[in-house]
Amino acid sequence: MTIIFVCLTPLPLSLNLCMHIAMQHVDVFINRSLSLSRSSAESENVTTVTAFILLGFTEKPELCPFFSVIFLLLYVLTVLGNGWMVTLIRAEQHLHTPMYFFLSNLSVLDLCYSSVIAPKALEVHLYWGRASLSLPACATQMFCFTMLVTAECFLLAVMAYDRYMAICHPLTYALLMTHGRCTCLVLGAYCCGLLGSLIQTSGAFRLSYCGPNRINHFFCDIPAVLKLSCSDTWLSEVILFVSTSIIAVVTTTVISISYTQVLLNVLRSHTGQGRRKALSTCTSHLTTLGLFYGTAIFMYAQPRTKAGSQDQDKVVSMFYTLVIPMLNPLIYSLRNKDVKKL
Repeated sequence: MTIIFVCLTPLPLSLNLCMHIAMQHVDVFINRSLSLSRSSAESENVTTVTAFILLGFTEKPELCPFFSVIFLLLYVLTVLGNGWMVTLIRAEQHLHTPMYFFLSNLSVLDLCYSSVIAPKALEVHLYWGRASLSLPACATQMFCFTMLVTAECFLLAVMAYDRYMAICHPLTYALLMTHGRCTCLVLGAYCCGLLGSLIQTSGAFRLSYCGPNRINHFFCDIPAVLKLSCSDTWLSEVILFVSTSIIAVVTTTVISISYTQVLLNVLRSHTGQGRRKALSTCTSHLTTLGLFYGTAIFMYAQPRTKAGSQDQDKVVSMFYTLVIPMLNPLIYSLRNKDVKKL
């Protein structure tokens, strides 16, 4: 649980501490899961895989320098944009409101899960065919990434609820959305992310891996890892599909209800200025929701038998792991009058 509180600390320490403590806290869980899978494989008299080799975005070595530049550029822009957003929100007193509190946490999540993916992806393309990950390292990357992305799903639902309270109940908004309540909502999002990640990662690493060990991806994504298992993956695929579907249904239901009420309230507004203000406030959030949920649901909330090609999956993965986190600060800064004034 320490990671939850560290992620809410100031930016200069938040990212490094968050990732460092995450590695420490999941180590016992990962080693136990891997020990079980090794014991199962040994009882079946098969050779277990001790490391995975990531093949990256392309199987053509001559294209690796190009993709290295792309990954580096996207990551640098993500760090600069989200770092600027968090620093600005914490530095400006008039931005210390629930909406910007949630937005700063969104930027921290974007920073963290991009940092889980981008450095290793860059290494993969710089040392193509030689960049390997041990099983514990692969499981740790999978765990941290899944936890942070799931937490972001619930945080986006919290942000939709916040906009509903602000627009539909403006008179009681300040009394209801106190700093303590906002903190509890953010911690709840992190806890849901932790639970979802435990379920999905344990589902993947309860299996035996006895070869091949080459992952046709640029990070340890669950569907890509499952394809390498020499065990029956049916149950793990069901766990992934059901857990992802539950997360998608719960969060999209909250978002849909919240914005339906916001839309009805806006339509009842008698002043054009009131309508424009409400719509302007929500446009940035709706844009982020469309991009994030569209790609995430496409990747995970479908049976593996109906999933797209591996190359298509890698393109979609690159979009929501690096492109969307880079775009979020731009979306909010261009659409937000308070930020544009600074």
